[in-house]
Amino acid sequence: MSVKVEKTENKNELKLEFTIEAEKFDEAIKKVYVKSMKYFNIPGFRKGKAPMNIVERYYGKEIFYEDAFNEVLPGEYTKALEENKIEAVSNPDIEVKQIGKGQDLIFTAVVQTKPEVKLGKYKGIEIQKIEYNVSDADIDHELGHMQEKNARLVSVEKRAVKKDDITIIDFEGFVDGKPFEGGKAEKYELTIGSNTFIPGFEDQIIGMKIDEERDINVKFPEEYFSEELKGKDATFKVKLYEIKKKELPKLDDEFAKDVSEFDTLKELKDSIKEKLEEENKNKQKYETEEAAIKAVCDNVEVDIPSGMIETEIDNMTKEIEQRLSYQGMKLADYLQMIGKTNEEFRSEYKEQAEKSVKTKLVLEAIVKQEKIEASKEKVEEKLKESADMYGQKVENLKQNEKFVQYIEESLKTEKAIEFIVENAKIKK
Repeated sequence: MSVKVEKTENKNELKLEFTIEAEKFDEAIKKVYVKSMKYFNIPGFRKGKAPMNIVERYYGKEIFYEDAFNEVLPGEYTKALEENKIEAVSNPDIEVKQIGKGQDLIFTAVVQTKPEVKLGKYKGIEIQKIEYNVSDADIDHELGHMQEKNARLVSVEKRAVKKDDITIIDFEGFVDGKPFEGGKAEKYELTIGSNTFIPGFEDQIIGMKIDEERDINVKFPEEYFSEELKGKDATFKVKLYEIKKKELPKLDDEFAKDVSEFDTLKELKDSIKEKLEEENKNKQKYETEEAAIKAVCDNVEVDIPSGMIETEIDNMTKEIEQRLSYQGMKLADYLQMIGKTNEEFRSEYKEQAEKSVKTKLVLEAIVKQEKIEASKEKVEEKLKESADMYGQKVENLKQNEKFVQYIEESLKTEKAIEFIVENAKIKK
């Protein structure tokens, strides 16, 4: 194999011209024939027993070319990148120049490469001090959640529905005098003020009394997911069966004993304060790091190849697809539900992807500039944590070179972020 490398007109892009010896390509054709011969059914031969020259004569001499090319490409392409120390950041754009049995295989691969990062000021950058303090209101808010969680439901009979009541209702919806699919339910539990129904519906339940029936008039939102209902006027016939309200437990020592391991309300409050302070500490750390990274990135010059951004969007999309799968939904169904094309969906993540890629490139440049290394002790520690998490032996993880490299790079990135923050000027 011989490879000629040249720059293209585009920045951070190379064109590789490959010449693969005819013998190697012919060998790949034979290999592909052996793999696929069992599928060929040619008159005069038992299925899968026709010689290669007969198969080529019957189907055309090009029958094996594409598969043979795909057999040769991965290894030769990877080898060329390694030998020429090319760090590709996009899939290659392939163009075949010459292909045929008994001929050298000639093709080109245009690929985007990792860009040069020109660091600006990254030591002594100025950022605003970020600080969060725990107030009594914050503690009361947490206690309120605990009260809600431990509240008991009490039936109400002598008054009308008020906001925050839990109602049991029958309802049936009509558009243009006709019932519509999904618009009917019996003994449905609805919390007034939860905003789970069409705007205006819950407000009109307020004031109803047990056994009362009422017509409720609403308008479906213009952005409603159902094409048949969006923007339409509707009438719901509603009957109220039951009203319930939440009765919150009293905040005292007994409450603390019931909902926690503490004996007094004061101990519970102290514990809540400690937890909130820890959360605030983590929040301050994260936001300070984000502010420092942004300040550094604002001082950097780098032309990010489109391939890197597209790859980052691919990764984001895969994460979203995985989250949707937990809900039993496919991305295509979700896009149809929100009325967006795949292109529109991807374009929404372009700015976020570009920011993420730029951040990674900048931190890598700082790691290189400052000669930041990951200590063996830290790598061992992270490998042990990973082994415990995945239920594997540390020795097995150590054999996975790519995983070990991932751990090392992650630790270097963490140290680079610490370096930026430690050298920053924090303004109060």
